[in-house]
Amino acid sequence: MTAALRVAHPRPYAPDAEITIRGLRKTFAGSPVYEGFDLDVPKGAVVSVFGPNGCGKSTLINMVSGLMPHDGGQILFSGKTIAQTRLAYVFQNYREALFPWLRAIENIRYPLRLMGLPKHEQDRRIERLLATMEVRFDLSRYPYELSGGQQQTVSIMRALVVEPEVLFLDEPFSALDYEMTLAMRDRLQRVFMETGVTMMLVSHDLEEAIYMADRILLLTRRPTRIAAYLDFSAPRPRSAETLTDPAFVALKREALEIFQREVRA
Repeated sequence: MTAALRVAHPRPYAPDAEITIRGLRKTFAGSPVYEGFDLDVPKGAVVSVFGPNGCGKSTLINMVSGLMPHDGGQILFSGKTIAQTRLAYVFQNYREALFPWLRAIENIRYPLRLMGLPKHEQDRRIERLLATMEVRFDLSRYPYELSGGQQQTVSIMRALVVEPEVLFLDEPFSALDYEMTLAMRDRLQRVFMETGVTMMLVSHDLEEAIYMADRILLLTRRPTRIAAYLDFSAPRPRSAETLTDPAFVALKREALEIFQREVRA
């Protein structure tokens, strides 16, 4: 496995960036959260966002995805505006994200109907996702009839079926048990390997953040800056062996030291 590489800061202007953030500003109740924040997210990469509680991890992806307004700065997607870019978002609370009056299959189909795609194209996309994510449960059921892991699978499929350029995930496994978390990590890896979709993933679990990512964005306390931007180039698909690989262990140790320094700051 290639050793992990520490990158102190993102490049000022990266030609391969899917997301370019310059001078981002956000204030809550007169208290600055982000001030002049810059970031480049590489095209076709998984970037995990990790940092102390309250540093603004979810706030960051909510601003980048357009769910929350920012007070200043610029966010571009391969040089385009958000209105010109296909984005998708997977929420932490999957129970509230799904429409309870629609069956699981109709929840997945819903954004395709909004896009006005013909029925045969809708079916094609759904069938491909079913194969990729190895869905074994009955999609004719309503969300309340499904387990938590099944509901989150439907939520992720609904986000992916639009074939987004960027997928945002806000702690998507935090409400799942450990067995289901492992399964969902593997499913997302397969999706990433097949589609190459750029992902920004917020996680409160350092091991998960590193395991899933090509880059780990470590944030400081407020006003939030980049503490470190770390590369992890382990081959995919990753497995339990990845967690004991010397490169993984070394990177986790380094990231933990940075995190603990920021917590004490």
